[in-house]
Amino acid sequence: MIELSSHYFARGNTAHGAHFLYDSAFQGLSKLYVLNGPPGTGKSTILRDLADRLMEDNRHVQHFHSPLRPDELDGIIATELNIGVVDGRVCEGIPVNACETAYVQLADAVDNGRLSSEQLETIEALSGKLADAYSSAYAAFLTALRIHDEWEKLYIESMDFAKADQIAQSLIQSLLEGNSGSRPTAPRHLFFGAATPRGAYDFIQRLTAQLERRIFIKGRPGSGKSTLLKKLAAAAEKSGVEVQVYHCGFDPNSLDMLIFPQLSTAIFDSTAPHEYFPSRGGDEALDMYALAMAPGTDETYAVEIAAIKERYSDKMKEATAHLAAAEAIDTAIKRIYTEATDFAIVNQLGLQLQAELLNYRSQL
Repeated sequence: MIELSSHYFARGNTAHGAHFLYDSAFQGLSKLYVLNGPPGTGKSTILRDLADRLMEDNRHVQHFHSPLRPDELDGIIATELNIGVVDGRVCEGIPVNACETAYVQLADAVDNGRLSSEQLETIEALSGKLADAYSSAYAAFLTALRIHDEWEKLYIESMDFAKADQIAQSLIQSLLEGNSGSRPTAPRHLFFGAATPRGAYDFIQRLTAQLERRIFIKGRPGSGKSTLLKKLAAAAEKSGVEVQVYHCGFDPNSLDMLIFPQLSTAIFDSTAPHEYFPSRGGDEALDMYALAMAPGTDETYAVEIAAIKERYSDKMKEATAHLAAAEAIDTAIKRIYTEATDFAIVNQLGLQLQAELLNYRSQL
């Protein structure tokens, strides 16, 4: 059975602040629709309805989820049509100048006369609190990353880097030999997961479900998992092999997964908070701790590691609590705008957009 949907994030709440990958994820489109309007005016609903309608028409849809509310959408791509639709309020870095771009003004559905001066003042105050909640979350994530660096350092001291490089070169040879293209390719950059108000959330299983081969990288912080993926990604790009590069939703400077669509293969960091295990034919584990680290490292640093893990966990819980506060504040802002929105207009705009895309399909 062909899967008619793919699910990603292209926006993340990270240790380096809000991080966006829309410039890569939405590159090369023939047309882009940007939904403009305040929160609470139905943008995610339009995106969801449009995605469902396209899939009913047996069209593949790429779903880009909100890291604040993973059940809601920030954007979609109708794959066969090569058309994107995004919430312009949250999708920073959209390549609007790279293709034909049309704007759908949902702000037209807001009756500003129904917004009192008190409500406008409330929105302004809540917007400040929302920014503060995000800033507090990012600060806590950054502190957690620094604690994680301490954790990594303990293991790095026991790392056999020559062995780790040998593993990388062996994988490069086995995966890419005989599959090179005629010219270098530009990888597509995405997130498979995100830090959300409900904790870490990912789409690994859905993204890899139909692939023939899955390599689950096991190991410890500092055991070379991200470095291995970076070497593989660079080799694939140089060799002209298509690769999807998935960044870590906590530290976007690190990589967590590569998918080689033409090779039907995924290789990914399969440790907490996205820990999975081989469960079917074509699955295999690659344990960097066992292969490239001095035996007994866990035991040698057991006391130090336990203390670091506790501090790290506490900071991650703090960051998640700040994201939960941000969600509650954002909900309060949305509620005010929702009450002033004429959803008959919103529905009409959504139906017009559906008609345009379906008519575009019929012209192909």
